[in-house]
Amino acid sequence: MEASSPISIQQNPLPKKSFVTSLMEAAALRSPSFREDTYFVSHLKSSEKKALQEFKDRLSETHPSDSMWGIPLLSDDERANVVLLKFLRARDFRVNDSLHMLDRCLAWRKEFNAEEVAEEDLGFKELEGVVAYMHGYDREGHPVCYNAYGVFKDKEMYDRIFGDEHKLKRFLRWRVQVLERGIKLLHFKPGGVNSLIQVTDLKDMPKRELKVASNQILSLFQDNYPEMVARKIFINVPWYFSMLYSMFSPFLTQRTKSKFVISKEGNAAETLYKFIRPEDVPVQYGGLSRPNDLHNGPAKPASGFTVKGGEKVNIQIEGIEAGATITWDIVVGGWDLEYSAEFVPSAEGSYTIAVEKPRKMAAAEEAVHNSFTSREAGKMVLSVDNSASRRRKVAAYRYIVRKPTF
Repeated sequence: MEASSPISIQQNPLPKKSFVTSLMEAAALRSPSFREDTYFVSHLKSSEKKALQEFKDRLSETHPSDSMWGIPLLSDDERANVVLLKFLRARDFRVNDSLHMLDRCLAWRKEFNAEEVAEEDLGFKELEGVVAYMHGYDREGHPVCYNAYGVFKDKEMYDRIFGDEHKLKRFLRWRVQVLERGIKLLHFKPGGVNSLIQVTDLKDMPKRELKVASNQILSLFQDNYPEMVARKIFINVPWYFSMLYSMFSPFLTQRTKSKFVISKEGNAAETLYKFIRPEDVPVQYGGLSRPNDLHNGPAKPASGFTVKGGEKVNIQIEGIEAGATITWDIVVGGWDLEYSAEFVPSAEGSYTIAVEKPRKMAAAEEAVHNSFTSREAGKMVLSVDNSASRRRKVAAYRYIVRKPTF
């Protein structure tokens, strides 16, 4: 363990925030934390246990051999209880309503051939990793599904994907495929990971044009995938969305509202870091994870830190031997500050090397990834200078040093 932190801070005083700025920050929407079911039958209330047993009895008459997600619904397998409890929870343990929901879901899955869709080649390569995709896990182990429809503001792209009814149905099938692949990552086990995290990027989303597709996706998911989402995180939310949310939120149940996290535009990294480790957040949202990283095993852990307004933060990586190669990644959410990297030799009289000269990082720039091979022993200093801003920003870095081979 290191004796001291590698991070040093220089702070410059800044004017106080304006009254309007303070009001805007105070208006940021926060929801109470959602507590996911454990799915242990022993944790249920007596009335809920009774409803579960009645549900099973009714199913034995109507669906004695049906299965869902590869799980026989009336088996002694504890996974079956997880599936059934999802339908019961979605209908507040009203057995008749839960049975009706399950009936319709089984019929839809058979008609849609949902059990096979995950393995189909639907030909949407251009949308993979862009529009809807699974990427990593949150801090509690939930698979994370990202959604971003901003690419459809391009009319040519929109027409190619949604140009007619046939194309829309094909897109909906692909969107279900993404979800079904995510569900395959769940445990369906009491005390395990039994739901996903949904992150939806509202930046540049063409609301009017996507209204039909959005409504159909929402309807499909609500009707056929009960309790499959533990948290819904909306990022890059425009100001008017907050107003709309305040209007319809009184009509939502407390359980539904507790799943929502709403983050205004420019706060994506700060919001996502609360739930997802920086090394698992995609680079386009202020994280360190690139698409190809997922094929290289677990991500190398990163260290998070905060850059306050008026601060310059220096990260000093000591003990680099002559001939060693250091590789690092660093990012600040919504950069808009100055970044630089320099190598400081240990020997007196040696000159500091400007590995990366100071440069202004644009707000949308992705994480820096770089390497340097030293000719002599010394330390690497990574600097982020936020002294010209009053805004607090989250950041993360990681590094690896490969010793010289002689």
